[in-house]
Order: sequence, then structure tokens, then C-alpha cells
Amino acid sequence: MLDQVAELIREVAATVVLPRFRRLAAGEIQQKSPGDVVTIADQESEKALARGLTALLPGSVVVGEEAVAADPRVLDRVRDPGAVWIVDPVDGTNNFAAGKTPFAVMVALIQDGEPAASWILDVPGDHLTIAEAGAGAYRDGVRVKTRTDDPGAGELRGVVARKYLPPHLREIAGANASRLGEVTAGHHCAGYEYPAVATDEQQFALFWRVLPWDHVPGALIIREAGGTVRHLDGAPYRPANSEHGLLVAPNDEVWHTVRGTLFPDTSVL
Repeated sequence: MLDQVAELIREVAATVVLPRFRRLAAGEIQQKSPGDVVTIADQESEKALARGLTALLPGSVVVGEEAVAADPRVLDRVRDPGAVWIVDPVDGTNNFAAGKTPFAVMVALIQDGEPAASWILDVPGDHLTIAEAGAGAYRDGVRVKTRTDDPGAGELRGVVARKYLPPHLREIAGANASRLGEVTAGHHCAGYEYPAVATDEQQFALFWRVLPWDHVPGALIIREAGGTVRHLDGAPYRPANSEHGLLVAPNDEVWHTVRGTLFPDTSVL
């Protein structure tokens, strides 16, 4: 199943997504909400993935970003028993629509409410990161493990995605960011940020908006690589959770260092 899904994702990326990169016509980009666009590549990629995934696993259901945009009730299927596919047909759509990188295709399989496997294809970089529950995480076939030490706040580099942070938390995080080694706005692509933590390119990523297609695939990769994915109150992330605020780190110690540095007074969270 791991290889079959990987092959499907690569095929869809090669035949549906990449041919439209920097070739989108004006009518092939639409605005879903202020600052959030969808392209024909998103729509056709999701349809192709849904067909292929349900054929691989008869009886399974699909929760895709664009299907939920069309009918919010589809999101309730995340809680269904049995097999549920989570699909982000083009993660980083704003980058893709603007002719920029990175962007990714992301898929996860949930079995009876628990993540069972996930796939993230960095499309322009051609890097595939895969995880299977209990079997580890792999990038381009090589096992990846997160770092196990905490070098201290001043040595940590990572992302604070401020766009959706409430104003008071944005202000607090901004005031404290200089106490960390480096804080960036990120690449606007969760499919890039999660593998970057897994491979120690960066040591943390903070998100506010929590949607399953953005986070279920990467969260399993981080966990299988040895890392930590928790809400800001310390609660573990689960696929059906929509609670705001998610902090990703390579281990518990770094997680606490980053949260404590950005938000020393946890009562504000």
C-alpha cells in the first residue's frame, strides 16, 4: 500500500499539477476566501487522488480540502470508523498560483480514528517523505530521526506562521521571537515545514489554524521520526481536533523551550 499510494501521488503530481505550474490561465485561479485561492490543479488533483485512493482501498472515504470547501459537512467524515483518506491536493496553493515554490501533495490514511500512514511529496524538489505508524519515517527511502538534544533557545531556528494568530498572541510572539536563534514566517507550505523539522533543517514550526489536510500527514511523520506535535496547551494533536494552535518540535525538550520562550505566561494561550 505504501508504494502504491506513493506511485499514485507521483503520477498525479506529474500529470495534473506540474504541467500547470506557471502556466495557469486567469480563469483557472479563483478566490475561496480573502487571501486563500484555489486553482484548477487543486480541483483536478483531488479528483484524481480520490479516485485512485478509493480504488486501492474499497469502502474507504476521502476528506479532501476542496471537497470540504464545497460542502463543509464532508469534514465530519474524519471521525468515521474504518478507513479515511485525508487529501491536500496542492499544499501551498498561494505559492503555486503565484509561480513560486515550495508546494506539495499530501495524503494520510486514518484507520478507526488513528493515523496509519502518510505521504508528503515536495513536488518541485521531488522529495517524498513517508511514515507508517509503528514503522518509522523515511525521506527518499532513507530513515529520518529528529534530533534528541535541546541546544537552548538561542540556537533554535524555526517558523511562526503569524497570519492566523490572534492579534494578542502575534504581539507576544513577536516581542519574544528575538530570544530564539531565528524565527521566520516560513514557506507558507506545511508540506515543507514538517519534513524540515524531521530532518533538522529547522527545529520548530508554530501554526494557529489546524485543518486535517494541513497537519495529519506531517504530524505522523514527526511522531514516527521521534518528534513532538502538541497544541499550545500541551494536549496531543489528534486528526479530529480543530483546536487552534499547534507547535511542532523534534523532541519534548525543544517543544517546551520554544513555547516557554515565545509565551512565558501560558495563561495568555
